[in-house]
Amino acid sequence: MTVIGISGHRELPCAARVHAIEKINAVLAGAAAPVIGLSSLAKGADQLFAELLLRSGGTLFAVIPSRDYSATFSGAARDTYLRLLTAAKSAVTLDHATACDAAFDEAGRFVVEHSDLLVAVWDGSPARGTGGTADAVAHAHRLNRPVTIVWPDGLARP
Repeated sequence: MTVIGISGHRELPCAARVHAIEKINAVLAGAAAPVIGLSSLAKGADQLFAELLLRSGGTLFAVIPSRDYSATFSGAARDTYLRLLTAAKSAVTLDHATACDAAFDEAGRFVVEHSDLLVAVWDGSPARGTGGTADAVAHAHRLNRPVTIVWPDGLARP
């Protein structure tokens, strides 16, 4: 069994998305079955990972940062969030009334602490606020969890 957590940017340039699909599929294919994925189902990397995990036959567990988290989505990202949440085997909602940096940080730490491997779709930049991918990667390093960084060489973050 392999438990893989995801953290990553919400906005993915086309080249980053294509690269992420290839690399995440390789990670999933190389993982010892059964494969369980932990995701907050955020727009971008989290939703992409969850889609690929489910297509590969893996089991999705959702980590919801706050009770009002669904209100942070709109349009297609909201539709995808709701569909993936329904597809998840289970979901844990953290004890935050509203979506905020503290809730996102706790969700990232939860994902890291309950994973064997963290996949980070990340350009290596510092977090733009508390609870970003940089924080999740730093937490994984503190816990000596392996991290697979997924980002095309030389591509700047949007």
